[in-house]
Order: sequence, then structure tokens, then C-alpha cells
Amino acid sequence: MTATVTTPRTTGLDASTPASSFARHRTGVVLVGALALLTLGAFLIGGGTWPESLTVDLTGPLGDVSDWIIDNRDTHPLFLYFFGHISNAVVLSVRGVYLVLLAAGWAGVTAAAGLIAWRVAGVRLALTAVAAFILCALLGMWVPTMQTLALMAVAVLASVILGAVLGLAAGLSDRVFRSLRPVLDTMQVMPAFAYLLPVVLVFGIGVPAAVLATVVYAAPPMARLTALGLRDADAGVMEAAASLGATGRQRLLTARLPLARKELLLGLNQTIMMALSMAVIASVIGAGGLGDRVYQALASVDVGAALAAGIPIVLLAVVLDRVTAAAGNRIGTAPQAGPARSGWAVVVAGSVVAAVVARLAAKPTWPDAWTVGIAEPVNEAVGWMTDHLYSGVPVIGGTADWAAHFTTWILDPVRDGLQWLPWWALLLLVAVLAMVIGTWRTTLTAVLAMAAIGVLGVWDPALNTLSQVLAGVTVTLVIGFAVGIAASRSERVERLLRPVLDVFQTMPQFVYLIPVVALFGVGRAPAVVAAVIYALPAVVRITTQGMNGVDPVVMESSRSLGATGMQQLRKVQLPLARPALLLAVNQGVVLVLAVVVIGGLVGGGALGYDVVFGLAQGDLATGLVAGAAIVCLGLMLDRVTQPTQRRTGKGA
Repeated sequence: MTATVTTPRTTGLDASTPASSFARHRTGVVLVGALALLTLGAFLIGGGTWPESLTVDLTGPLGDVSDWIIDNRDTHPLFLYFFGHISNAVVLSVRGVYLVLLAAGWAGVTAAAGLIAWRVAGVRLALTAVAAFILCALLGMWVPTMQTLALMAVAVLASVILGAVLGLAAGLSDRVFRSLRPVLDTMQVMPAFAYLLPVVLVFGIGVPAAVLATVVYAAPPMARLTALGLRDADAGVMEAAASLGATGRQRLLTARLPLARKELLLGLNQTIMMALSMAVIASVIGAGGLGDRVYQALASVDVGAALAAGIPIVLLAVVLDRVTAAAGNRIGTAPQAGPARSGWAVVVAGSVVAAVVARLAAKPTWPDAWTVGIAEPVNEAVGWMTDHLYSGVPVIGGTADWAAHFTTWILDPVRDGLQWLPWWALLLLVAVLAMVIGTWRTTLTAVLAMAAIGVLGVWDPALNTLSQVLAGVTVTLVIGFAVGIAASRSERVERLLRPVLDVFQTMPQFVYLIPVVALFGVGRAPAVVAAVIYALPAVVRITTQGMNGVDPVVMESSRSLGATGMQQLRKVQLPLARPALLLAVNQGVVLVLAVVVIGGLVGGGALGYDVVFGLAQGDLATGLVAGAAIVCLGLMLDRVTQPTQRRTGKGA
């Protein structure tokens, strides 16, 4: 999945003000103050974990809410005349799209995919799309692929409409933008699992809950980018339109929206990728399709079956990402002759003809004789790896040994260290980190978010999850910065990495668990490994872009002064690329958290396991409290890693 990133907010202090003098020494001041508070707290408060007296037991109230919903789901007017209609509309929409796809058959759907890609991006992408859909059929996954595609179509349409409406309101109104911004910021750091249980509570297990959870998860990028495109419209063009007497509605339709087309298509791209990722994760709550095949295979540790379903997911992600990205890149370019002007009539006609021909040939569905089973060979390969790589490798040990050592030497000490720290000392540490990198507002948000975890009564499980995140982020940043710097200093390395990063950034989170389970088994270490693999592409890409974005004049000046390559890197590139590197840290933290939570499915334990347990057992208190704690943890981590603008003067 392509990572949605936010631009770090730069500082703008005047060097002559007293506030700027404080800002230059703020780190030292904060550290001295923290040391004093730490010493004072050790005498006045002592140690220990989060005190029971400061927790709130929500088991009773949440249990009452769950019981009320279950008792009234079939009789209360709120469910009968509101949620019931929404659920029915979702079911009918998904079923309608699915029946259309089945009626078109493999030939019609494949032809439509190829013709749409040809119309948007040319022959090469068209061939890629055709090959991707044929490969899905060859793997025997045509029906699950169509189920996922039907759910995706409905979810993406609803997400785009909802996101566009919210983005339109935020783009045209400063008040709405200020109100919506913290909501979108919070939703951006929420792992996908946190969306599942509240929706299941209202709609139950099934397609409606899966679609609506996907809509809630995928709509924010569309809303954010729509608002960004509308608010960043060229002021000169808007002033010219106003001077010509255009009304507000005319300016919107003829100036703002056309100028924001690139952002709108980028929002569509991000929405599609996030919807696909969530549609796969939503298999846990009955979404069906490819995600359900992966989930069931992982539950039985059938790596071959999981891979057979995972490959079509990746193919769908790559095709959808390439098509929408190509459509965005073509905006503003000169129209091409030939196929680009032939219109969408060719796409419709070609798809219909292909479907009719296949039906006349008595092959509307992909024949079973044309499928290729890869589950058995893959499982045999996994068996070989288990016998030869999993353990017993001379000198270096096997992957199981690596996982065990990583758990024993890193995960356990970090977890035990965090749980050993007094609760107030950990809050103080969070405050120091947030204050050093942000403002008092971000500090207050981070501290309150961390304190809310203790109040919810899940302090120790949250610290267990935090230990996995910290270990995963450390490994991600070490590898990501090294690879990103190497790519920025070598065009060949960057060219070789580009297709790999493109593919990895389009893969949904669920898919990363398949090879990890095959190599490392189950446990906390495999969950961290999957998180590292998922977060690496974004960190590498942001680091490379930041290093390449350093002013060439500055680089040439340092070279003319006799600086070596290493001196340029340490003294010039790294300091000037600091905003991009901080952004890479922020994105690495958010992405690692997202997969560490999903790692509860493969033995990661902690909060992720509590969410899975709550979903599986219908235990609202356990699942919802764990989901809320995940949100608070994500919000805290985002605030202590995201640079924030510091303002001086009266409004500070």
C-alpha cells in the first residue's frame, strides 16, 4: 500500500527574539527540567506500574451497551429504519456488482481491465493488467478475486463520495478545515484493526460491516487531498475568475476543481490502495474474497494456500495503483493522438464483445482444467526451508534461532524495561520527547493519550506493543536510512530499487504475514519482521527524496572547499535533509504500529491479540478497550515524532 504522508511543518522563528533564544536552547532546558522532575518524583511518588486507583473499569458499561444492541438489533427503530437500510443497501450494491462481474465472465472482466489500462496509460500497462487477471484465474482464485473486486468497487465509490464531500467543505471553509484536521490526523494514525470492532458492534459479522469499516478507513486521504487541492488553487487564477464576475459556484466548477485535478486523482489512488488493504483485513469480520482465503490459510498455517490467495491481492494492488497513478500523471499533458481520443466507447464495446464471445464458446467461467495449483509445491518448499533454514544451519543458525535470539536479547529486555519504569517516569519521558520536537499542545496531546492507556487498564499490554514498535522502528530506520542514502548517492542503486519499492508499497498489510510465517513461525519476532518489511519502502523512499532534494549549489560549494564524500554526507546532506528524515521516522513509526497490531494474528500478543480475541469472541469490552488503547498509542507516537510549527508572539 502506498503510504499516505504529511509534510512536516517547519519552524519560522526570528533569530532576534527572546523566544528564538529559548528555542535554540530548548532541548537543554527541557532535559534539565525533566531531570529535576525525575529526582523529585522518585522521592514523592516512588515507583510501580499504573495504579489501580487511577483505572476505570469499562467492562460493565460496555457489556451493557453490547447487550442492549444485541437485544434491540431486530426491533429498535434506529436499527430498523436507519442502520438496517444502510446494511441492505450495501448488501444489494455488492451483490449487484458481483453479479455483473460474473455475467461478464473472465473474458469480459479481463478485456475491460486491459482496455481501461490501455485507454489511460498505453499498451504496456494494458498488457500488465491482462496478465494480472489471467494469473488470478490460473491460480484458481477467480471467484474470490471477483468477490474482493465487488466489495472494493462499492467501498471505493462510497469512500470517494464521502471524502470528496468532506474535503469540499474543508477546502471552502476555514472553520470546517480547522475542525476536520485533528479528526483526519487521528484517523491517519489509527491502525486498520481499530476500525473493525465498533462497526461489527452495530452491523454484526458480514459484508456490510466490512464495507463500512473500509469506507471509514479509506475516506480520510480523499478528504485531506481534496481539501489540499482546493485550498492551494492558484490565487491569480481565482482572482481573475472573480474579476470576470464569476459566482462562487462558477469559480468552484471552472477554476478550483480543474486546478485540483491532480490532488483529486492522487486522493483516488490513495483511497483505492487503502480500501484494498482494509478489504483484505476485513476478512476477519466476514468480508470474504481473497482476504478470507489468506486468513483461513494463516489460521491453519497453510502457507501454500495463503500465497495462492496473496498473489492475486498483490496483482490487484499493482494494477489499480498503476492505472490511477498514470491517470494522475497525464493531467496537464498534451492529448495524445489515436487511442487516447477514441473514447470510452471502445472500452465498453470491447468488454461486451469479449464477454459475448466467451459465452458463445461455452466458457463464461474459467475452466478448472486451466488452473495451476501452487499450494502443494509451496508447502513442499516451506517444508524444505523448515528442515534446512528454520533451524540447524551451521554457524549462523536458522531463522527460528534468529527469531528466538531477537526475542530474548531485544524484545524481552525492551518490554521488561518499559514495564519496570514507573508510570509517571514514562509519562515524563513522553512529555520530554514531545516538547523537544513539538510544542506544548503536542506535548499535552501525547501525555494525555499515554495516560488514557493507563486509565483504560491496559498499561502492561500497551507497553508490550510499544516494545515491539520501538524494536521494529529501530531496525527499520537503520536499514532504511542506509539503503536510502545509498540510493541517493548512486543512480544505479536507485533504478534497481524503484520497481521493488513500488511493488512493496502497493502490497496490503496482510500479505506480509505469509512469508514471515513460513520462515519464522509465529510469535512476537515474526510480527516485528513483517512490520519492518512493510515500513521499509516508505522510509527508504522518503530518505532518498530528502537526500536528493539538497540544493546542488550547496553540495558543489562544499566539494569546491575540499570536503570528502563522507564529510559532505555528515556535514551537509544529513543536516539539510533533516525534515525529510524526521518525516521518515514518523512514517516508520505509524506503519510499524499498523502491522505490529495485525501481528496479533500470528502470535504477536499484546493489544493486537486482545482486538482479535474481542472480534472472535464478541467480547466488546476487551476488543474495544484494546482498540482505543491502540488509537491512543498511535496518537502518542505520531506526536512525539512529527515536527510541529512553533509560533512566537502573542498567539504563541
